[in-house]
Amino acid sequence: MSTKRTVKLSTIVDAYHLKKVHISSDYKTRVLETADVNRPALQLTGFYDYFDPHRLQMIGRVESTYLDSLSPEARRSSFAQLMKFDISALVLCHGVQPSAECLEMAEKYDRNVFQTDEDTSDFMADVISSLHRHLAPRVTMHGVLVEVHGEGLLITGDSGVGKSETALELVKRGHRFIADDAVEIRRIDKDSLIGSAPTLIRDYMELRGIGVVNVRYIYGVGAVKPETAVDLVIKLEPWIESKPYDRLGLSSETEEILGVTVPAVTIPVRPGRNLAVILELAAMNNRQKKLGYNAAEALAQAIDDAVDSGIDIDDLDVPSR
Repeated sequence: MSTKRTVKLSTIVDAYHLKKVHISSDYKTRVLETADVNRPALQLTGFYDYFDPHRLQMIGRVESTYLDSLSPEARRSSFAQLMKFDISALVLCHGVQPSAECLEMAEKYDRNVFQTDEDTSDFMADVISSLHRHLAPRVTMHGVLVEVHGEGLLITGDSGVGKSETALELVKRGHRFIADDAVEIRRIDKDSLIGSAPTLIRDYMELRGIGVVNVRYIYGVGAVKPETAVDLVIKLEPWIESKPYDRLGLSSETEEILGVTVPAVTIPVRPGRNLAVILELAAMNNRQKKLGYNAAEALAQAIDDAVDSGIDIDDLDVPSR
């Protein structure tokens, strides 16, 4: 199930090699809960309506120039008002040097202060992107995730239907394996999903009769990938003779994951069907649809046009594009 995520402040500090100017007593346990950041320009002048102290606070050249124009007493008061709030951290960008008043208030209120030489706008953009990935809503689904012809296929179905065996055949055909059994899916923006394997089972696949194997060790590093987009859901199910399966592809099946609608197809399984080849075709067909071409719709339109104009269907030339 989906849960609200947090990321340790120390993870961001280490990732961006921030210089530690002052460390709070709770630095090791301090977490960030929002991907939003704030430049406290108005706050430094005393305006604190709608101020969110949980955001990462950043000071650049504009704010530092304003602070330099203040007297030491006014500067001390400005930092005191800011650090009275339980801010997660204050980052001084563009190589801005911390003032004596800043250090004094950071020590008094036990706040984290860091420094970076990065441009403020560039650093903000990078950190926001990183926080979005760390804090993205996520859910763990039962299935197998592979990348086929650049398309991320999430293979689902009942236990024993052949998901892992199909993925193994795809790996042998040169495609890449991401996750088996448990697939961790994150929504990185309003319409994009990224799938990966939990750290403990990354690169591992379970095959009935064989047991657990390490795909990377057996097939090499080129056979695995840490994560991929989820572009298409493949639903494998045992063949049911009485069920009317779609033979033209005119109906659009979808699956909703974390509020994102993902194209889906249901593929019946029975002896003799080469599922790996079928999934390769499904991946290429899905890519064609994203590029604007749908073979089923093209055929249906050509037939409709022929009927309307009285052309013999046997003489019909269906457009390829």
